Amino acid sequence: MKAKYFRYLLEFKRPSGTSRGVLHEKETFILEISENEKKGIGECAVFRGLSFDDKPDYEKKLQWLCENIQQDSKFLKENLKEYPSIWFGYEQAVLNLKHGKNFYFPSEFTEGKMPIIINGLIWMGDINYMEEQIQDKLKKGFHCIKLKIGVDWKSEHEILQKLRQKFSKEKLELRVDANGGFTKEESKTVLKQLTDLDIHSIEQPVKAGNWNDMAELCAETQTPIALDEELISIVNFNEKEKLLKAIKPQYIILKPSLIGGFSGSDEWISLAEEQNIDWWITSALESNIGLNAIAQYTFTKNSKMPQGLGTGCLFTNNFESQLDLRGEQLFFKG
Repeated sequence: MKAKYFRYLLEFKRPSGTSRGVLHEKETFILEISENEKKGIGECAVFRGLSFDDKPDYEKKLQWLCENIQQDSKFLKENLKEYPSIWFGYEQAVLNLKHGKNFYFPSEFTEGKMPIIINGLIWMGDINYMEEQIQDKLKKGFHCIKLKIGVDWKSEHEILQKLRQKFSKEKLELRVDANGGFTKEESKTVLKQLTDLDIHSIEQPVKAGNWNDMAELCAETQTPIALDEELISIVNFNEKEKLLKAIKPQYIILKPSLIGGFSGSDEWISLAEEQNIDWWITSALESNIGLNAIAQYTFTKNSKMPQGLGTGCLFTNNFESQLDLRGEQLFFKG
């Protein structure tokens, strides 16, 4: 078995706004494993500024993996536990080597028989840009929309009020993602306003690491709170359990590229379900390679909630897509 990797820069069609700033490009690494003339492709989707493994020696560790690719997977996993996005790429490449073509998790989804329902993501921007995106998603038939908030709450609140005036919660599920953009006290005010608008949930109202603040908010809120960035730096199984028991969130958001791939996601799901915490899966600006693998994995988890999967259409130079979005339904086209 041999392995190699290459760096790839994804260019945004339009600069994409988050509470951390505006993104113009997204760096990623493609891992290729070969054995007996067969190849397996995976994406080590590091997210600069957010990934736990955004470290100066990232490429050195990736090279180490390539040099040690014949080692036992348990040995590799132990040595890559601080590099969840590299482990994510390794898991994909091994699965792809096994199943061939563009397959990672063969299922009714990869047979083109069943879709995944996704939410429509609204990127931050001025009010006109956000409203333009919302109208586009509604026109396409989305029943669940997620808005990034936390930059200009007054304007964002107005948009949510307008939406709720037009569409009841039965007709349109509204989710918001603060990316840690509020203080605890600001969050209390925002949560009250969100409750009045029948908002489905808010992701990460305060910055990750503030367990006590988050636990207090989760205990008091009428609007369900979802942990997102909070999960990223936790790699130890016992620590994951400790986090969920301490904060008691209503939901957790799983981003495989940031939390140790599919095995890391499976750990979080098992712990969450033990504590009656619901969850859904979200992509994190992967290329079409990683997105395809995440979509295939997501289908096998049988969640009935709209998932937070991207469609790969944000970039000008993406790889060929295996996915086809029809309205809010994501299909595998192969």
